[in-house]
Amino acid sequence: MEFYDVHFSYIDNDTLEERFVSVPEHGGGSLITEGPMKPGTMHTVAFGTAERLGLYRLELQVTGGKGKLSISGSGADTKTKEAIKVAFDYFKANINRVTAMSKVGDHDYHLHVVEMHNTGAAGALTLCSFIALCSGMMNKPLQGQMVVLGDMSLGGTIVKTVNLAESLQVAFDSGAKRILIALVGQFREMYTANWYNFTFLVPHPNPPPLGEGVYEKRRLCQFAVYLEKRTTG
Repeated sequence: MEFYDVHFSYIDNDTLEERFVSVPEHGGGSLITEGPMKPGTMHTVAFGTAERLGLYRLELQVTGGKGKLSISGSGADTKTKEAIKVAFDYFKANINRVTAMSKVGDHDYHLHVVEMHNTGAAGALTLCSFIALCSGMMNKPLQGQMVVLGDMSLGGTIVKTVNLAESLQVAFDSGAKRILIALVGQFREMYTANWYNFTFLVPHPNPPPLGEGVYEKRRLCQFAVYLEKRTTG
């Protein structure tokens, strides 16, 4: 018998308050903590310098300034900084499509990259850096326990997720409950990946089905699919 999405807790007899208890068997589930994140903070799964998939957290701080970008963190090397600069250039060029309320040149941006699995610095961080910049600029957080997969070129072309099935597993083991996937020619992988932990969420009531089975697969749009972890009960 197998259980998932399970919490261990007890009831305090004096206060009748339920208290949750962490156990070692939960593994890396605490890497992505529950609850809302700060604007500009997000997680992704990518290959590090050790050629192993790992979890990375991006934390953006936006302050008043003149449009300067600075990068720090144990998960950042030359390739990482190049990927983030590509995201920043695209962010500056397309900010009017994101929000008309702010100007890039009115703020300074400090992006801190944290490697959560000691897999070394990652290079495929352009897409998630762009999303973090948008989140920080608009002061709107991503949904809690969300992981964004995929990458992006300087021109805004979406780059597919490498090793989609394993990336999903790393995200799930780290505590992710929501996944945003940039899909480019990966519908075959959509059928072969193990989706039993996730529910496909759609923005309209009658989307076309992608396949048949116990868990229905539906297309959100041409380039993205949003998954949410199944809950018990």
